[in-house]
Amino acid sequence: MTHPPKSTTAPPGSGLPTMPVVPPQQGQPVPPAAPSGPPVAPGPARRTAFAEGADRLRAAATTEPGRLRIIGALLALLVVLFGAITAWQMADRAAAADDVLNRSQPLSSDAADIYRALADANTAAASGYLAGLQEKPATRQAYEKDIREAAAKLVKAAANSEAGSESANAIADLNEQLPEYKGLVETARANNRQGFPVGGAYLRAANEKMQTQMLPKAQDLYTWENQRLQSDYADAKAFPWAALGLGVAVLAALVWAQRRNYQRTNRVLNHGLVTASGACVVVLLWLVVGHTVARAGLNDSYEHGVRSLNVLQDARIASLTARSDENLSLIRRGADTKKVGDQTMDAYAVGYDTEIGRLASALAKADSLADDSAGAKPVADANSFMKAWKDRHVVAQGLNDKGNYQQARDKVIGVGKDPTSVCFDNVDKALKTALDHEQGEFEQAATGGRDAFTGLPYGAAVLAVLAAAGAVLGIGRRLSEYR
Repeated sequence: MTHPPKSTTAPPGSGLPTMPVVPPQQGQPVPPAAPSGPPVAPGPARRTAFAEGADRLRAAATTEPGRLRIIGALLALLVVLFGAITAWQMADRAAAADDVLNRSQPLSSDAADIYRALADANTAAASGYLAGLQEKPATRQAYEKDIREAAAKLVKAAANSEAGSESANAIADLNEQLPEYKGLVETARANNRQGFPVGGAYLRAANEKMQTQMLPKAQDLYTWENQRLQSDYADAKAFPWAALGLGVAVLAALVWAQRRNYQRTNRVLNHGLVTASGACVVVLLWLVVGHTVARAGLNDSYEHGVRSLNVLQDARIASLTARSDENLSLIRRGADTKKVGDQTMDAYAVGYDTEIGRLASALAKADSLADDSAGAKPVADANSFMKAWKDRHVVAQGLNDKGNYQQARDKVIGVGKDPTSVCFDNVDKALKTALDHEQGEFEQAATGGRDAFTGLPYGAAVLAVLAAAGAVLGIGRRLSEYR
């Protein structure tokens, strides 16, 4: 049923026409009602927490209590940061000093021992071959001992080297070459005992393998381990500038805070700030004195330990190489020659002269580095034995040049009177005594240097926490006056 449209009646006296009200048809949406009142403008965007925090901080800074809170927070932060950096730098240097004492120097010494053991084994093999059926059991035992020592030191070095490093690759090569060398020596020895001249060729091949492949690898290993030792020394001795600079800045800030407190209250001391300043002064003094003592100990261990050890190792290697060349000169009987100026000379005789010269130079340097009688005496003994060796070698070489091979051999291997072998053995023993002494000197000085760091990282951290607490309590005491 359809209803007629309704009409609305304007209020009396309005003068407005009457408008019909049309109801919505069934099924049609009802239009929304128009908002009543004036339109509302959008509000300002919400500010970030950082901006609001900055505003509160600026507002707090306008009052003395607010300023005190800010000063206290900054002082505590600076003191804790000072303690953390000091602890970190001192722990790092203490670890490097421990590496010098217990890791890099022992590995450097092991690398030198590998070289020495290989060179000594080569010398013993040549001496045993030269003696033939007269080979002494002691010579054979010395050769076997050197081979075992080299193998054991290689295993130890491999366990302490980084995978894929140059040192690891050199150790792997030496581990492969050592059995090959030993096989050549055994073949030479077996042929020599049966009187076959081919044994000399096998011994020469073994010597060439040792001189051109194995000893250069061992020398490289020694060089790389020495470089690692130098790196650890540098890390341990580096001055902690960051900790020292921050410590001075923290102490200056604490003095400023106390002066400010005095200017506003006429109170000379604030117990909390005085405690914080005292703790920071202790850390700074401990830092400077501890590091200075440690550095002095490490420098001493290098100057009077490592340098002497390196020179003595060079002397021992030169002695071993000279002895090997002396033996091979008789074994090869001039088959290997070398041009020296206009003359063609026995290559091994030239090699002996070169290595003896190196030995004399190393002993002179070792004598200048020796700082006490216990270190100087074995060096002087080695020098005396070397001079006797040179004199006896001249006699043996003269006999060999004249074709008196048997007499020359006896003069070298120890059958006749005053053999060169006795001089070589005495030189080697004296050098070992000197090495043992210098190793002890190194360990004593390096231990003192490392121990100077003891407790410093933890002490710095504890004192920093104490100083931070003192700063907060000192400022808190001042704040309590405003409550």
